[in-house]
Amino acid sequence: MADNDGSAGIGWFLAGLGFGALLGVLYAPKSGRETREDLAASARDARERAEQLVDQGREQLDRYVDRGKEYAERGRTQWSQYVDRSRGFVNEQQDKISAAVDAGKQAYQSTTTETHS
Repeated sequence: MADNDGSAGIGWFLAGLGFGALLGVLYAPKSGRETREDLAASARDARERAEQLVDQGREQLDRYVDRGKEYAERGRTQWSQYVDRSRGFVNEQQDKISAAVDAGKQAYQSTTTETHS
């Protein structure tokens, strides 16, 4: 929500600047040359302020991008850890099942050899 206020603020700033310049032209007891110089100075000031706001926006965007990259890397690392743990668990369970099957085979063979003997 704060980002929207910043862009709206730029629009209101520029609108107020234009309105103030217009009022200044209409009510100023200055010569045409002085008025044009004042308008040019106001326009330069507005351009400088707009450039500052654009630079601030770029810096903030860069921070957001860097933060997003950090979060993505953290997520990738966690995902890899979960996958590795899962593989380890599956391998462990597979070994237990194989051991149980082998024990069952041996028990069956010992039982069947005892009954046949």
